[in-house]
Amino acid sequence: FAHRLSDVISKATLYLTSTMTDRFDCYYCRDNLHGKKYVKKDEKHVCTKCFEKLCANTCAECKRPIGADSKELHHKNRYWHEDCFRCAKCYKPLASEPFSARDDGKIMCGKCGSREDGNRCQGCYKVVMPGAKSVEYKNKMWHEECFTCFECKQPIRTQSFLTKGDDMYCVPCHDKKFAKKCFHCKQPITSGGISYQDQPWHSECFVCHTCRKPLAGARFTSHENNIYCVDCYKTDVAKKCHGCKNPITGFGHGTNVVNYEGYSWHEYCFNCKKCSLSLANKRFVINAELVYCPDCAKKL
Repeated sequence: FAHRLSDVISKATLYLTSTMTDRFDCYYCRDNLHGKKYVKKDEKHVCTKCFEKLCANTCAECKRPIGADSKELHHKNRYWHEDCFRCAKCYKPLASEPFSARDDGKIMCGKCGSREDGNRCQGCYKVVMPGAKSVEYKNKMWHEECFTCFECKQPIRTQSFLTKGDDMYCVPCHDKKFAKKCFHCKQPITSGGISYQDQPWHSECFVCHTCRKPLAGARFTSHENNIYCVDCYKTDVAKKCHGCKNPITGFGHGTNVVNYEGYSWHEYCFNCKKCSLSLANKRFVINAELVYCPDCAKKL
């Protein structure tokens, strides 16, 4: 797979003639070469123009002649300019890098070549030898030690894992990075859970603040960021009606409440103490903490 070009880089040897009296001509164009650069090709003396036109190899990438002044790279009877010898996928220069020659003639760097080759590790790009411990996922292979969590970099081996895009995560790292956090305990919710007021909760965290009774599927209410079952809310939290002395819960009959100077009443309890007239949304008189209509208040 991996070839290197350290031993296949060549450059045409240029010569410079000295001024002489004898005739010294280019083999092809017969131009006098005295005082000029020339190339010795198959024991023939050739000027640089004729060399590029008639003798130079053609670059497999750019299809132009490889002149006498250029470095020439060759591999299996193919030739390249040094700058043209690059990966067909990522265009990385490969003159001094490992590369692979594909069956279709493409030259690729080790990383891109491994992605084209199913039996190469996607982590280190080396061959996964037969019998070696390996992991296969979506038609790609890794050495077991190369199949690691993107976050903690530890080998996943036989553990469960989750993906995000092209990256793999062990379950703890995935939960820590991507899972919803419980509104109550702030820990990741890995499965199930409950949503309340657009906030996620663990089922085991969604319990009455007082008695710890599970509230999933049950009637409950909230007060100051805590949730309560109906019984505990009535006993520990709810205000007491100044009329009937029972809790004002907001459940069932009589959800409307009347508040006045620190006192609260169920709407249906806010009646004249003497004539029992409902005083909701009407004028009233407070006397000795009792409520009267204006007419009854005059008779006191």
